Amino acid sequence: MHIATDGEAVDIITAGDHWQSSWYPPSNLPAGVPHGSTGVCAVGGHVILVSGDGKYWQFPGGRPEAGEDWSDTLAREVSEEACATVLGCRLLGFSRGVCMRGPEQGLVLVRALWRADVRLDAWTPEHEMVERRLVPPESVWDALSVPTGWEPIYRRILIEAGIPAGQ
Repeated sequence: MHIATDGEAVDIITAGDHWQSSWYPPSNLPAGVPHGSTGVCAVGGHVILVSGDGKYWQFPGGRPEAGEDWSDTLAREVSEEACATVLGCRLLGFSRGVCMRGPEQGLVLVRALWRADVRLDAWTPEHEMVERRLVPPESVWDALSVPTGWEPIYRRILIEAGIPAGQ
């Protein structure tokens, strides 16, 4: 089982693009354009996954809006995508993606990755998500839709969040 180490570049190739993504600990904010926050959200001993199509399941997260810091983006995205309120959060680390080939070659994006304790609110989705699922920690890896190439980064996220990281 490959788990991303600090600063290790992981190759991700999709639709003709070639990106290299790396993990950075919370004490080492890498250079790049802030590209949002994503949270491993826990409630009642379960982890929240959300889906825009009922097939692809992911952690809530997204891009920043004007004036938001990393934690502001997390709180808003969790509210919008998971219909939940962040009660507390801990920064797990950062992913830094560098476009090596493709239309955005040279672009460097940074995303903050969190563990958040949340309270579920009424399920009234108004944005891109259509379903919310509560998953026991030991089933998260199997329920999560991990994009090809991202497995080492996702395993690191889960390990840092205290969730089993699959095979």
